[in-house]
Amino acid sequence: MAKHPDMNPFWQNIFRHQKDKQTLHYFLSQVPMFAKLTTRELRFLEKLVHVRNFEAEEPVFSTGDIGSGMYIVRTGQVRIFVPRHEGTERELALLEPGDFFGEVALTASRPRSASARATTATVLVGLFRSDMVEAIRSHPAPMAKILLGLNRVLGDRLLQCSLQLDQFLDDAERSARDQGHD
Repeated sequence: MAKHPDMNPFWQNIFRHQKDKQTLHYFLSQVPMFAKLTTRELRFLEKLVHVRNFEAEEPVFSTGDIGSGMYIVRTGQVRIFVPRHEGTERELALLEPGDFFGEVALTASRPRSASARATTATVLVGLFRSDMVEAIRSHPAPMAKILLGLNRVLGDRLLQCSLQLDQFLDDAERSARDQGHD
């Protein structure tokens, strides 16, 4: 940033910091699975990702589509849902900037279990399995760290699902016992 001779250096640093926060590099560093990457590894990651703009109500993918990668919400909002009978939908999540989804597709080519749609004008950052497979061959060290981060996130989400399932089963058992006492 060029220094303005009349500007207090304190203010220059604030403005530079704000500009840094707008970079793709900074944005990726805030995503949990990439948080432990070095500056050099983040620059490498920047070359792997794809930035895509979606209009309001534009589908990102649909239930049953073969997954090819994950997405991170940079701006806007994405609704994750499952289609139900008679045209209704069950909302699973409403994702905001910094949230990510579809990461399971980085590990295996399987049908998507839910649909994703931008609810507003949205910018998504995509990381795709084919790019990762190619990068593993040419840059194994940074890719190992990225994959470890992915593994950490998948493990955390699996644990969360397990805890929720356990709570659901406890509630169902309690409800069944309570109905038996009526």
